[in-house]
Parts: sequence; C-alpha cells; structure tokens
Amino acid sequence: MFGINIGIDLGTTSIVIYVEGRGIVLSEPSAAAYDTATGRLIAVGKRAYEMFGRTPDSIKVIKPLKNGVVSDFTATRHILKYFLQKICRNMVFKPNIVVCVPSSVTNLEKRTILELVLSSGAGRACLIEEPLAAALGAGLRSDKPMGTMVVDIGGGTTDVAVMTMGSISVSRSIKCAGNSFDEAIMRQVKNERDILIGERTAENVKKQIGCARLREDELGLTVKGKHYITGLPVSFELTSTEVFLAMRQNLELIADTVAGVLQETLPELAADVFTTGIYLTGGGALIDGFDKMIEEKTGVKTYAALDPLNCVALGIGTALKNPEILFDNGETFKTADRIGEIKSDIDKEDSSI
Repeated sequence: MFGINIGIDLGTTSIVIYVEGRGIVLSEPSAAAYDTATGRLIAVGKRAYEMFGRTPDSIKVIKPLKNGVVSDFTATRHILKYFLQKICRNMVFKPNIVVCVPSSVTNLEKRTILELVLSSGAGRACLIEEPLAAALGAGLRSDKPMGTMVVDIGGGTTDVAVMTMGSISVSRSIKCAGNSFDEAIMRQVKNERDILIGERTAENVKKQIGCARLREDELGLTVKGKHYITGLPVSFELTSTEVFLAMRQNLELIADTVAGVLQETLPELAADVFTTGIYLTGGGALIDGFDKMIEEKTGVKTYAALDPLNCVALGIGTALKNPEILFDNGETFKTADRIGEIKSDIDKEDSSI
C-alpha cells in the first residue's frame, strides 16, 4: 500500500497518534473551540482544552467524543483533519490509518468511524478493538493458546478482555471510567460541602490524591471552587479519604466487571490468567491502589502496565508492523467505496429484527 501507516487512539479525553517508523508523534486532548457566531474553528487539542470552562459566550468548546464513540461528527473530523495535515504535510499519497474502537461498538458505529477517518484525509482505514490494542501495547501478545487478561480504563469506557492466540476470547465494555470518577468527585464536593468545582479541577484532584483504597497516610489538597449558595469563590482542603469515598462505587463497578469476565471465561483460559495475571492499562491504571483492589476482588495477581497512557497507541503500532493481527481478527483496510460492505451487514441485521 502507498502512503505512510498511522495508528490513532481516538479516546474520549485524548487523541494519541502513532506513525510507523517514528513512534508516538502526538498526544492532545479531544477538544475543539468554535466561534459561536460564525462557526469558525478557532483552536484544536491542547489550546482548545485550556479554554474549557473559561470562554466568553462568543466561543464554544466541544468535546466531540463520548463514552468512546463519536457524538459530534463534524467536530471530530475537524480535529482529525487538523492533526493529520500537521503530520502528513504535503505528502503525495494519503495515509493508511488504523483506529481503535471499544469492544462494544455496533456495526453502525464502526461504519461511522470509518467514514470519519476517510473524510478526514485517510486513503484507507481499518479498525482494531481497544482491549486487543491495549494488550499488544502492554507486551501481552501471544501466538500460543495461552490466556491473558487486560483491563483498559480510559476516559469514557473500561474494556475488559481475555485473549488467546492473538485474538479476543471474552470481552465486556462498560461506560464507567476516568470521566465517571471526575463526575463523582464533583458530585461529592457539591453534596457534602455545597461547593461547585469544574471538570478540570476534579481531574486534577483525581490525579493527585485519588486512590482505590484508603491510604495509611492521608493526603490533602487545596482546591478552589464556587460556593453553591452564595456564588462566591472559595478555597478549601480536600482529603484523599473524601476522594476515595466519592470514587468507590465506580471503582467497585469496574472490579465487579473484571470478576464477571473471569466467570465467563473458559476454565483452561481462566487458569492461564491466574498464572499470567491481570494487566491494567489506560489512565485509570495510575490510580493509587487500583491494582491491589482488583487483586483482592479476583484473587489474581494484578499489574499496571509500564506505560499505561500510551498502551493503546503502541499496540496499534504493533498491529501496523504485523498486519496478520488485523486479518486474524476479521479486519482489513477499506477505501471509501468499500464501506458499503459494512452497510450491507447493518441492513441484514435490521431485516432480521
């Protein structure tokens, strides 16, 4: 195939781009800023994210991906087109792009993402399931009949999968991940202290003092927000215990999902997972004590990947170097005129209902 090969981790909170032969070349927030009067694109990525929650009425900041899928086609296309032009510049041939999707996406959502990538400047596009890419990025690829398990905790979704022979055997995707933790912290602060804090502040709290188990030495963090009743700005100290209590329900939901996938796994593969362990990837893997929490829930040794934030992008890079991984999982590169193959599958599903 002509053109360079590119892998895109199209995440709810960030977009990471891998270029074959160069590695990860870009990691930016999934955000775009527009002039509300004219609809003109003002900023993309980090510049747009820095405006979030701080814009006048004349500017609107959009996060176009929700729970791992596209909620605003136009804004996502603008973001991808901007980044691809930045990477490809004046190349003659359009790039070949592999993009990851959650394991729970429907055929319609797959078609939407393929159309999106092709309309953004790709010559050919291909999909790969997120847990498979995360496992490859964590170094878990195995061509042998040996079960391995990965838990990818992203911004919008958590994907849990057991793999063998380079393919997914059992998987489950839930819409509970990093953004859910942020919302829980915001809700807890409002309910318990009558104080409003923004998404960026909640995310910062999660990163600095968030934990999945009570810390022996409690941490504190000075946080600024707005009093819900008076409307005046306030400064207060938030403790790691309060953050844990806010996040606990979502943390337990993810741990229960991991246990549920293990219960659905074939006995021999489950025995393999007991030997090889469970690997955590994505930003959620960085939450203090999360690996120990899942280990206590399942009885299986649990590890955080070496580079959890970039595991998916690195895994797509592995798939670009070894195209048989894509073929073995039923995926091939498609041009614009071949997207109709997916549409015909959707029509068949509709007719069978």
